[in-house]
Order: sequence, then structure tokens, then C-alpha cells
Amino acid sequence: MLANPSTSTLHHRPNYTHNPPCSLSNHRCKLSLSPNCPRFSNSAKSNFSSLSLILSRRKRERLFTVFNAFEETSVAHDAPQSLPQPFSVKIPVGDRHILVETGHIGRQASGSVTVTDGETIVYTSVCLDDVPSEPSDFYPLSVNYQERFSAAGRTSGGFFKREGKLKDHEVLICRLIDRPLRPTMFKGFYHETQILSWVLSYDGLHSPDSLAVTAAGIALALSEVPNTEVIAGVRVGLVDNKFIVNPTTKEMEESELDLLLAGTDSAIFMIEGYCNFLTEEKLLDAVQIGQDAVRAICNEVGVLVKKCGKAKMLDAIKLPPAELYKHVEEIAGDELVKILQITSKVPRRKALASLEEKVLSILTEKGYVSKDERFGTPETVADLLEVEDEDEEIVVDGEVDEGDVHIKPIGHKFSPLLFSEVDVKLVFKEVTSKFLRKRIVEGGKRSDGRTPDRIRPIDSRCGILPRAHGSALFTRGETQSLAVVTLGDKQMAQRVDNLVDEEEFKRFYLQYLFPPSCVGEVGRIGAPSRREIGHGMLVERALKPILPSEDDFPYTVRVESTITESNGSSSMASVCGGCLALQDAGVPVKCMIAGIAMGMVLDTEEFGGDGTPLILSDITGSEDASGDMDFKVAGNEDGITAFQMDIKVGGITLPVMRKALLQARDGRKHILAEMLKCSPFPSKRLSKYAPLIHIMKVNPKKVNIIIGSGGKKVKSIIEETGVEAIDTRDDGIVKITAKDLSSIEKSKSIINRLTMVPNVGDIYRNCEIKSVAPYGVFVEIAPGREGLCHISELTSNWLPKAEDVFKVGDRVDVKLIEVNEKGQLRLSRKALLPEATPEKSSAEHHATDKASPRRIVQAPKDGLAEEYKDKDSAVNSPRSDSIKDAPVSKKKVYKGLTSSATEGPKKNSAASVSSIASKDEGTLVNGDDKIG
Repeated sequence: MLANPSTSTLHHRPNYTHNPPCSLSNHRCKLSLSPNCPRFSNSAKSNFSSLSLILSRRKRERLFTVFNAFEETSVAHDAPQSLPQPFSVKIPVGDRHILVETGHIGRQASGSVTVTDGETIVYTSVCLDDVPSEPSDFYPLSVNYQERFSAAGRTSGGFFKREGKLKDHEVLICRLIDRPLRPTMFKGFYHETQILSWVLSYDGLHSPDSLAVTAAGIALALSEVPNTEVIAGVRVGLVDNKFIVNPTTKEMEESELDLLLAGTDSAIFMIEGYCNFLTEEKLLDAVQIGQDAVRAICNEVGVLVKKCGKAKMLDAIKLPPAELYKHVEEIAGDELVKILQITSKVPRRKALASLEEKVLSILTEKGYVSKDERFGTPETVADLLEVEDEDEEIVVDGEVDEGDVHIKPIGHKFSPLLFSEVDVKLVFKEVTSKFLRKRIVEGGKRSDGRTPDRIRPIDSRCGILPRAHGSALFTRGETQSLAVVTLGDKQMAQRVDNLVDEEEFKRFYLQYLFPPSCVGEVGRIGAPSRREIGHGMLVERALKPILPSEDDFPYTVRVESTITESNGSSSMASVCGGCLALQDAGVPVKCMIAGIAMGMVLDTEEFGGDGTPLILSDITGSEDASGDMDFKVAGNEDGITAFQMDIKVGGITLPVMRKALLQARDGRKHILAEMLKCSPFPSKRLSKYAPLIHIMKVNPKKVNIIIGSGGKKVKSIIEETGVEAIDTRDDGIVKITAKDLSSIEKSKSIINRLTMVPNVGDIYRNCEIKSVAPYGVFVEIAPGREGLCHISELTSNWLPKAEDVFKVGDRVDVKLIEVNEKGQLRLSRKALLPEATPEKSSAEHHATDKASPRRIVQAPKDGLAEEYKDKDSAVNSPRSDSIKDAPVSKKKVYKGLTSSATEGPKKNSAASVSSIASKDEGTLVNGDDKIG
């Protein structure tokens, strides 16, 4: 849909004209240098005399070529020309429109656009180098996506206020942009291409990641970079069993699916996302919805590209000579067939490297003569006699009579063919891929001898690291993952800095490591690569749906997956190993899940097949590199939790994806069955080295009492009791983290006394007198909580002045006899004296004592309070602060006892608390803490 629907034309914006340094017509941009420029004012020899000393021969040749092009076009660009006019187009997406604008910002870039959704604006530019880089088998494309804090009216909270290193979620979006664009690039184009994308405005409602994918696809289509298709991307959510295209952030909070899809008007190139055990059919329905939305965007963008797009640099595409493919097959074909039958990765890799060196030596050093030329039809003597200058007379003395001449025919001499090393390497890789695909299609056997749907042997072990909280070693064929789980409190959570002005902490995160040793190579060790960040996030999203809630399991969980061997789909091995390690750490997961990587040979007709795409289960590294698809799927037999698909050819259709998903489900069932054979099996209980976390509920109004001024009180409790941390929340939840039960009990007792609610009839022992007044004394029954013991309640006898008998610092036993409307406490010492009788106390006090049993609290001397019931009590009071610890089964690792929200508020109700004991003791500390 265009910006002006009434005219159905592109919308023009006024612009000013000036003399540009380059022409921006519909042809390739060419820079004109003036011949009067001082740098080029001398002769051609002097122009580059100094440069020739520092530039290589090849670079000098490139520079002369560019210079000649400048000179040829300088006259044509002397006339003043105007920059391209701004254009905009509105495109319907879901229930709203996105606005695409070009020619307004970044006009010197090869292609640039801004895409607007609501008040979220993403700007993307595409630029390419003037001089091609060295040929390689990897397209020289780099993508950089960054979210500016200024887009949301914020500044970074760290010491450095300027955006610098990309954050992990920005790296993930860079990968989302790169992966669907790369298959559309032409082979043989070696000009380095850079895509830069920035979020200029963010409204907190419309996510910028899908916009960035679409903006990059449009900018690339408008640029000079040759590509085959226009790429667009959308997000699909599922709310109340209804699919939503590009849902808002609020809608995503309720969504069961987060799918990001990119493709063209006819095919799918990339999908990635996660869901809550969604079925294959539901996922396919979501993909269909997303594909329809992408098709609509691509159709509208096509009009914009025809109007504003630049001519593609097709003349810059340099492919290896066509005859080189034939020569490589002639030299290496027979040996390739044998090498590809080697099942082990390392021997096969070394054999391929040796064969490649042989091919390089022949085609780049020795030279090669084709078999057709060597063994072609020989020329006859009659043919040779027709050309006398090509004959050679040979006269041997003593063998012939004088005058006799013997004619010996000599054939044409063929000069050996030599090729560049880069071209030979590129062709050798493509020929190797072709032979591997041919073996799979024709013979029905893969490089390791498996059939297309067979899974490699699986072996798994748990508890192999004694000091780790949980560990597992998962091996599938020649791919192996060592997964380690670490449990901690909130301080171990991962802080996430985002555009929204809210602190976000991840209580579960996974870190994926891929060292070079896992493939038997030497490489860089340092910060995680983009691939490691992307694979780690995929595994994290796959495992997240099986984790318990924070109420059921209050730990922060960190999973670390180190790949110790790799030959295909190490990320899916991390899913399996991570699931086993979580169980070994005692995390009560909802179910087990597994992951599998699927591959594909799309064009089977090329190798004698029927044309139907061939789906491969559990692909190896060589099948990933030579195949047409890498489709990772994680979940159980009932549904999917995470998925990621990359296409390396012209995209795939829904029927092919359906076949891959169903075959992947069968593979997951097999893997889950093998994981149940794990030996040793996961312990499913907390390690004795894992920290203990005790949860208690207090009155939210008393949280500040626990914290104290500037956090002094909570720090003193931590130092006094030896616990690791005390975390408080505004809703009254207090979490105590420690390594042993004794320190938890000490801190729990102190917090109970700080937040306790005094009840009439409670007895407090060994309490300190804080101040003395003529009318009585003030006694501290709990830290920060004092009550008045009137002079009439100090002794059974008459006392003229309180200071005559009591002084500050004395310790007395008192009983709470009244709490007035202001919360002030009235205490009595006389009620606890041996000679005291019921008649001496008021009838009201006597009735109160009968109504509720007495609670006796021993005032602390060492930080602990001794609390018990009076032996006269016949029943347990519902107003008590704690009960005795009760043993539970060792199989019960953690138990959360929380009051039900449906029961309604109850006066003086007790909030349940729970904690985790070590697996040595196998007990669960249970207690009822009063909500004061």
C-alpha cells in the first residue's frame, strides 16, 4: 500500500540540488576526480611513483583501473546533478501499517532506508568497498545492529555513557539480519559489504528487531549489491489461540509463541523462535501466517525498488573458469569417492586436505592437460603432410641411402593449463560437496554409513564432576557436550540493560563455549563469538519452558555447556546435556526435552533422484556445510520449545518444512528414549555443596526494619549469623541464603524478633530495661520494640519510686497485658511473680490469659531467642510464630508452603515458610512465620 492511496503513487518530498561529488543516477555510482587536482597534476608515471613503493602489484593494477575509469567519466559528471528525491511507501502489516522511507537520510550510502512502526524508527544503510577483496568461499558481508539509549530518552547506567560493545541481544539481531540475506547473494562478488542498523526511536510498544530485518532487506535491494530477492521479516505471536503479526510488547507477554520469520514473496529463508510445547501443526500454521505477511511486504517493496533502486554491479561478479570444474573432477573424482566413505571426521578431513594439496600442485604449479586433449583423435600422416612446416626430417647416418628421407609425424604440443590457487580451492570445495550429495542421493548412504533418518549412537553420564552442583556428559556420535549447572541466589542473576527504563534480571541463563580443540584445531580464545552467543541463546530458550517457577524453586540457575567434541549440531547436544545436568542438580524440571538438527538435499533430480527433497536427521558437520538446510528443533514428543532454521539455497516451502518437522519429532522420541538410559542417572536432589535458601513472609511494612538505615541492620545480621545473603522484597518475602542450617536458623530468629507482632498474654524472659521513669520502666522485649511496665506492675508490694529498685541495664521477665489503639505495649512483671494470684490482676487480663495460651520468649544473649509454649497450654495456638521442624522424605528436595490466595485474609494468619536442606540430612525445614 502506498503512502498516498488516492493516487497509488510514490510520495515525493522536495529537495535541494547542488553539485554532488558523484553521480547518483540509475547506473553504478562513479566518482570523478578533476585533472587539476594537485595529486594527479603530473604525468602518469609521477602520479603513482610514490604509491608503487608501498602498494603490491595487484593493488597498483586495481588503482590504475579505477583511475582510468575516473578519467573516462570526469567529463560526464562535470554538469550539476541533483541527489535522489525522497520517497516513502506505507505497507500494511497485521492490523497496522509500517512506513518505509528512502532518499531522505544517508544519501551517500549505496542504499539506505528508515522503517517506522508506531513511534519506533529503525535506520539501515548498505555500503560496499570500491575495490574487491581477495576471493574466498565466504561472502564478505558484515552486519552491525545497535540500540541507542537516546532512542528511548535514556542514558547508559554504566560508567561509560557512550554505546560501545554490542550487547548479547544486539548480537542476536545481527545474526537475524545476516542469515536470511546471505543466501540471496551472488557467488563471485567480492566487494566487502557492510550493513549498519540503528534504532533511532523506540516507543516501548513496537519491537525493532523484525523492523531491522525488513529494513536491511529493503536497503540491500535498493543498493548496487547484486542479490536475487527482496527479503522481509515479521514476528508472529499466539495470544488466546489467535495468531498476531508483529504483536506489541504487551501482547507478547501473554503469547505462547515468539516466531521471527524472514523470506521472499515465494519462499522461506529463516525462522527462529521459541514456544511453550507448541505442536508441529500449530507452528506450521504460524509460519503460513508469517509467510503471507512477508509476501505482502515484498510485493510493495518491489514497486519501491523499481522506482528508486540502483543498477546492480553484475559486471563485478568473477567466477572461476567453467572448465576448472571438469579438470578438478578428472583429477580428484576417483579419490573423492573413496575418501567420502571414511566414517571418522578427523581421518576424512586429513585425507581431503592431502587430496586438495595434490590438486593445487597440479593445477597451479605443474599444469594440467585435459584427458580429452591427451587422448583425442590422433592426426594421420596424410594430415600432417599437408602442412610441411610442421614436419620434421630425421636422417640417421648409416641406416639409409643417400637421398632417402624418412618423415616422422609429430602431433600438436598442448601447453599445460595453470589456474589461480583461490579458484582451485573454491572449485575443489564445490566438487567435494557435489560428490557428497551424489553419494547420499544415489546410494542412500551418508558419509558415516547411516540412512537419511537414522540417529547416531548416544551415550550420556551424570554426576561426573563431584564438586559441581550438577553435571552431565552427553555424547552423540562425534559430538559431545559437557554441561554444568550452578545454583545461587539473586546476586548471581544476570542483569540485562535494555532500552526500557526497567531493571531486568535473568534467574536462568545458559553460556555456550566452543573452543577450537573440539574440532582438533588451534584458534582464538577470548570473548564469546557471535556464533557462541547465538547458539547459547537457542539452547537457553529451549530449556526455559521446563524450569519451575521462582515460587517453587527460588534459585538462580546458571548452565554452562562446553563443547568437547563437535561434528554436527553441538547446540542440540547442549539441549540434551543441559536437561540432564539440571536434573542432576536437583532442579524439579517439568519434563525432559531433547534437540535434533535436520538437513536437506533439495535438488535430488540432479543426481538421478525423483526431485523430491531428501530430509536428513541428525546431520554431521560435512552434511551441514554441503547441504541446503540446517533446521534445529528442540522439545519432547508432545511439542516444541525452540527452533531455528537456515536455508542455503533459494528458500523452501511449507510442505518441505512439514516433512522436516515430522521427521524431527521421530528423532526426538528416539533421543529421549536413549537419554533415559543415562548411567549414572541424574541424582534429582540438591548437592551438599549447593547453597540453602530459606523463604519467609513478614509484614511488608516491616521490611524496612530488617534493612535498617542504609542497610546497616541487614549487613549486621549477615555478619553476625554467617549467612551469604538476605534478599528482601516489597511484598514481604525474605530469602535467606546460607551454606548450613545453623546460620539460617540464627538469622531467621533475629528476623522473627524484628518483625514479630506482640500478642496479649505473651511472656518475655530476660528482657533489658532501657530507661527508668518515676512512673515505671521501659523494657525492650524485641530489638527496637519497647513497652511500659507501670510502677504498679513491677512488684506485688507498694513501691514509691521505680528507680529505688530498678536501673537501666537490669534484666526482668515481663508479660504483655495490653496493646492500646496506638500500638503501645503495657507490660507486667508482677503477673509473673510466684506470689501473684489471679485476684491481683484485673479480670480482663485474666480472661485474656484464659483465651489464649501463653507464649514464652527467652530474650537473647547470643543473638538467638528461645521460644516455647507454656506447659499449661493444652492446644496449639494459631498465633504462634514458629513450629518445630518436621522431617520429610529425602526424595522431596524442595517444598513451597504458601497460603492460598483463594482462602481470603485471616486475622493473625500465619504465612508458611520453607527452606531447603542438604541432601545429607534429607530434611526440609518448615515453619510458620507470623505476618505482623
